[in-house]
Amino acid sequence: MIENSTKYPRTFHFPFSPGLSGDDKIANVDWDWFISHNLVLTEKLDGENSALKFDGVFARSHSSEAHHPWNKNLWQEGGLFDRIKPYLDEDTIYYGENLYGVHSIEYNNLNKYFHLFAIRHKDKFLRWTEVEDFATILEIPTVPVLGRGKFRDMRQLEKEIIECHMKWGSAYGNEIEGVVVRIVDEFDVKDFNTHVVKYVRENHVQTDSHWKKNWKKAKLNYEKWQHL
Repeated sequence: MIENSTKYPRTFHFPFSPGLSGDDKIANVDWDWFISHNLVLTEKLDGENSALKFDGVFARSHSSEAHHPWNKNLWQEGGLFDRIKPYLDEDTIYYGENLYGVHSIEYNNLNKYFHLFAIRHKDKFLRWTEVEDFATILEIPTVPVLGRGKFRDMRQLEKEIIECHMKWGSAYGNEIEGVVVRIVDEFDVKDFNTHVVKYVRENHVQTDSHWKKNWKKAKLNYEKWQHL
C-alpha cells in the first residue's frame, strides 16, 4: 500500500529554463545519457497538481483529502473520482493537472478539465505508453503530447523543439506555461529527478493564497457554445 503522505515529486528544471527562480533547482543529470533515451515531451499545463487514489482526491501535499470548490469536478457526487473508482486500488495513484479553476493562464479551447500525466504503481512510475493506455480506458485525456522519440543532442531538443513549442503556444489556446520532458520507459520513484525535467516560461506566476479568494471556474468549449 502506498502511504498517504506520498506526493508527486518536485520536477527540476533544465539549465536553460527561463522560469528558474527562488528555490527552484536545476536537474543534476548526465545529459548525454538523458538524450540517448526515447523521450516524450508534454505540455506543462497551468492548473492544480491533483492525485486520484483509492481513498479519495488529493492535492499535491497529500496531507488530507482536497475538497475545495476549485476541484469540485473531481470529488463531487458523480464526478471523476466516482466514475473511475472501480479502477483504483491501494497500490496505484493517478496524477493529473486539473484545470477546473483558472490559475495564471485562462485557456480558451478546453474540452476537459482533468489531464493525466503520470501513474505510480507501488515504487514505480509506469512507462508513458501505459499512461496513455489507461487514459483511453478511463476516457480522460493525457496532457498534450508535443513530441516523442530520440533527439540528436541537447541543442536540438532546446532550440528546434522546446523553444519552437514555446513560440507556438498552448494546445488549448493562449500562451504555454512550459514543457515537461520524461524518459518513456518505466522508472523507480527514487530516480524521478533524473528522468523527468521541465522548461518553464519566464516570469510565470506562482499561485499564492490570494488565488483561493478570487478564483474563477474555467469554461469548457460546450459552455461557450451555449451562449452563441
